[in-house]
Amino acid sequence: MQRFVQLALDLFAGSEPVAPAPAPPVRVVQPDAPAAEPLNQVFQPGTWHHPRANRLLRLSNCDVAYEFKRGKRRTIGLSVGPDGLSVSAPRWTPVGEVEALLHDKAGWVLEKLQRARERAGELERSRTTWADGAELDFLGQRLRLMLDPAHGFAQVGAVLEPATEGPGTLRLGLARNASEAQIRDAAQAWLMRQAKRVFAERLDLFAPQLGVRYEKLRLSSAGTRWGSASADGTIRLNWRLIHLRMDMVDYVVVHELSHLRHMDHSPQFWDVVASVMPDHIERRKALKRAAVPLGE
Repeated sequence: MQRFVQLALDLFAGSEPVAPAPAPPVRVVQPDAPAAEPLNQVFQPGTWHHPRANRLLRLSNCDVAYEFKRGKRRTIGLSVGPDGLSVSAPRWTPVGEVEALLHDKAGWVLEKLQRARERAGELERSRTTWADGAELDFLGQRLRLMLDPAHGFAQVGAVLEPATEGPGTLRLGLARNASEAQIRDAAQAWLMRQAKRVFAERLDLFAPQLGVRYEKLRLSSAGTRWGSASADGTIRLNWRLIHLRMDMVDYVVVHELSHLRHMDHSPQFWDVVASVMPDHIERRKALKRAAVPLGE
């Protein structure tokens, strides 16, 4: 029986599928080591455990506890995210065939599990501690929060003071003893206002170039998507994009506007994207590498 497999990396990478590729030999270089060591010599058994695991399989000397689901689908799907490995299979697929596929793709699975763990660490390190003097990113530039109980500015709640060198300053109209929640809410309210302004400007810039017209812009707080487009012309963009550089913001804007021409990821869709953004592949890769904490 011919096997079908769909491989996906669920790491806040947007709505596009990740194409399957042959798994290259996986090597992990230790500091000051003369040569790399195979994964099965680096990782200890029992390292990988999905919180909803219901099956256990040994892959390359590693015990991988994974979530196994059956459903109305035509392919075996392997998805690696922050929780670990999830496997989805058609109702008729024998378990032995699923496990044979996992053994065949062991290198791919272990590599993605390691990447997921590293990315979870990056997200945790990038998490903002909401306090006076804390730093965060705004359009790829560092900002330092400063509590200003004097409220000596006209803007609602906060004002940005750019800097020629080092981080700029975002002054928040809060008392010195403001709570972490108050500081977070004030900073995020300012970030959302900036997001709506910047996103509208970029949509208005690219829509005529793509020959489309959007009807509404809505901010999203989705946990797994940067944006979406509806047939009625509504564009939803995740407000956390405002943390990232403008080139990545523009990629998401162009991507979603292009869906107003093609509601799929067909070659024709990517031709539309490339018509105004020839380097969209590089921008997409940069977006996937971006570490933006979702639990702010």
